[in-house]
Amino acid sequence: MMTLTEHVKSMYDFHTWANQTLLNRLKELPEEVYTQEVQSVFPNVAKVMNHIYIVDQGWLGMMGGVDMREAMSGVGELEKQLETKNVVELQAMYRELADRFTAFFDQESDLERKLVLDNPYAGVRDTSLSEMVLQVVNHGTYHRGNVTAMLRQMGHASVMTEYAAYWYWR
Repeated sequence: MMTLTEHVKSMYDFHTWANQTLLNRLKELPEEVYTQEVQSVFPNVAKVMNHIYIVDQGWLGMMGGVDMREAMSGVGELEKQLETKNVVELQAMYRELADRFTAFFDQESDLERKLVLDNPYAGVRDTSLSEMVLQVVNHGTYHRGNVTAMLRQMGHASVMTEYAAYWYWR
């Protein structure tokens, strides 16, 4: 039976697998699909994938002790940087970010350690590192669903990135 820490790390591994699986699918599609405008929650797939990356990076900063306001302060500049990236370049950035998460997990022995999370939209809350990791995973799952819907709207199949698929296909 897995410990809580092992389970949380496994969930993050699922998140990494699902992102890479979806990015691999996007590389198979015509290049213009990535930036094609659609009527959806986001204007195109690129913006969704960039958003997941930005939020993941922000949570990693907060897990390392950076205040939420500070973690969010560079979002505009990062968005501009990401807008210049194609799928292959973004995929490499996702891999590097996953390596940074892994390094964090290697250094942090207690994922139940709580930090004060001062969310400017919701208030102050003691939040465990494990809760933060599960937020990253859940957020990514939600938005990968957006990408799947957008691809179908454009006439393309997506790829399964459910947790149960990860059990068998990783």
